[in-house]
Amino acid sequence: MRSPDRTPSPLGRTPPGRTPLPAIDPRLLRDCALVWLADAVVGVSFGAVAVASGLPTWVPVAMSLLVFAGSAQFSAVGVFAAGGGPVAAAATGLLLNTRTAAFSLAVSDALGPSWPARLVGAHLVTDETAAFVMAEKDPARRRTAFWVSGVGLFVAWNVSVLAGALAGSALGDTDRFGLDAAFPAVLLALVLPALRDGHGVRRAAAAGAVLAVAATPFLPAGVPVLLAPAGLLFTRTPAGSSARRPS
Repeated sequence: MRSPDRTPSPLGRTPPGRTPLPAIDPRLLRDCALVWLADAVVGVSFGAVAVASGLPTWVPVAMSLLVFAGSAQFSAVGVFAAGGGPVAAAATGLLLNTRTAAFSLAVSDALGPSWPARLVGAHLVTDETAAFVMAEKDPARRRTAFWVSGVGLFVAWNVSVLAGALAGSALGDTDRFGLDAAFPAVLLALVLPALRDGHGVRRAAAAGAVLAVAATPFLPAGVPVLLAPAGLLFTRTPAGSSARRPS
C-alpha cells in the first residue's frame, strides 16, 4: 500500500498552501485589448518621431524598456529635439511622472505581497493599469486586472515603439493622424465607471479637471496635469458615514 504523502495530486487540484488563480473575465481582456491597440498606435508614433528627431534607433527602444512612460518619453524626445541635454530630459520626465506616486499608493494591494512582485509591478504602474485596478473592488480581481493589463501593455508598447523606430521617418508627419487623441480618449473611457461611484469621486474629478485646465495657459506643457490630484481636497466624507469597521 502506498503512503498517502507519496500519492500524486489529482490533475487540476490546487496544491496545499496556494491560492487558486481567479479566472480572467473576458470583458477585462476585451477592454485591455482596446487599450493595448490604442497604446500600440501611439508607440509607433513615438518610435517614428524619436528617430525622425535625429535619435538613433536604440534610444527610443531602450527608453521604452527602462522608463516605460509615454508622456515622459515624448517629453524627453522633445527636449533632445530642442537641443537640450540628458539632464534636462530626465528632469522633465521625472516631473511628469510624479503622478505615478499617487497611483502606486492606490494600487499597491494589487502588486502582491512579495518584494520581487512589487519591484516588477512598480515598473508597470501607469495611468492605464491604475485605471483598470481602481475599477475593481474585489482584491483578486484587482490583482488580475493589474497584471493582465500591465504585462500586455508593456509588450504592446515596446513592440510598437520598435516598429515605429525601424520605420523611421517613412510615416511622415505623425501629427496628421491625430494620434495624440488616443491617450485621452482611452483614459476617459476607463475612468467613466469610477465616476458613477459616490463618496465625492465626481466632485474631486471635476475640481482636478478645472485646476488643470485653468493652469494650462500659464504653465509648461505636461505640468498642469500634476495639479489635478489637488482636487482630492474637495472630497468630503458622506453624511452619516463612520470610520468604524464591521465586526
